[in-house]
Parts: sequence; structure tokens; C-alpha cells
Amino acid sequence: MHFQGNYIEYSNNGIGKEYDKYDQLLYEGEFLAGVRNGKGKEYQEDELLYEGEFLNGERNGKGKEYEDDELLYEGEFLNGKRNGIGKEYEYGELLYEGEFLNNERKGKGKEYEDDELIYEGEFMNGKRNGIGKQYFKNGKVKFEGEYINGKRIGKKKKYKKNIKKRNMIQMVI
Repeated sequence: MHFQGNYIEYSNNGIGKEYDKYDQLLYEGEFLAGVRNGKGKEYQEDELLYEGEFLNGERNGKGKEYEDDELLYEGEFLNGKRNGIGKEYEYGELLYEGEFLNNERKGKGKEYEDDELIYEGEFMNGKRNGIGKQYFKNGKVKFEGEYINGKRIGKKKKYKKNIKKRNMIQMVI
């Protein structure tokens, strides 16, 4: 690898670029002691993969991940992984917003489909786990209860329309 950019003497500090042995750009941004530190952009085969903050050579802080020029994720990173609060996208549409741990959905979050909220609740190992609510496209509650590994379990509350009263009633099953 070789570097190109503004450095203070030979310490590799400042703004610069990092290339692989085939002269393909891998990174452009801030360096400290020859290591990615500060704001920068990471590339693979001339395609932007990540832009955001780095610490000790890894993604740390706020940033955005891309694939095929499409935004996949924006949010917080720790030690190169999605950790903290963030948003996942697919083809420009929001899929999920909430908490992440080690690149997986973990904690409280919301899932979307066609820009409509379809679920809000708890996640673990990237799946619905814990208490949550599933919604119809019109925003009304479809299901409220517990999930394990993405599947509904235990006592459930289903909601359906009472035609006579024309308002929502709750049925406990």
C-alpha cells in the first residue's frame, strides 16, 4: 500500500489517500500515525462502501454504509460494526430504525414496509424477540403480544372491527 496526501513529515498525519497494490483507492480522509482516524471514505473497486468517522483504523462513530451506490445503513458504529442507534434501507426505502448490537437488530426498534410502520417492539439476534405490536397498513393494531425468533407466541391480543359499533374491540385469545 502507498499513501498520497498531506502529511506532517513522515508521521502520516493529516489528510490523505490509501491505495492497494493495484493502485485502487481504498480510503481517503484523515490519518493519525498512518492509521485511519477522523472523517473519511472507504472504497472497494472504486465503489463507495462507507463514509463517516474512524478511530484506530475502524469504523467508529456516525457513518453511512453503501452497496451498489445505494444507502444500506446510517447510524452509529463501534469497532467496525453497527452498534447503537441506526436505520437500515433497501432500494432507498426505510426498512428498520432502532437499536443495533454487533451488526444485528437488538433492543427496541421499528420495521417498515412501503414506508408504513408494520411492527414496533423488541429485537434480539436480528429477529423480533420480546413484546411487540404488528400493524395493518392503515396503522391499526393487527397483533400485540410476545415474539420468539420472529414468531408470535403466548397470550395474544388480536384486534378486529366490530361492524355494529364501527370501532375497534379487543379479543383476548
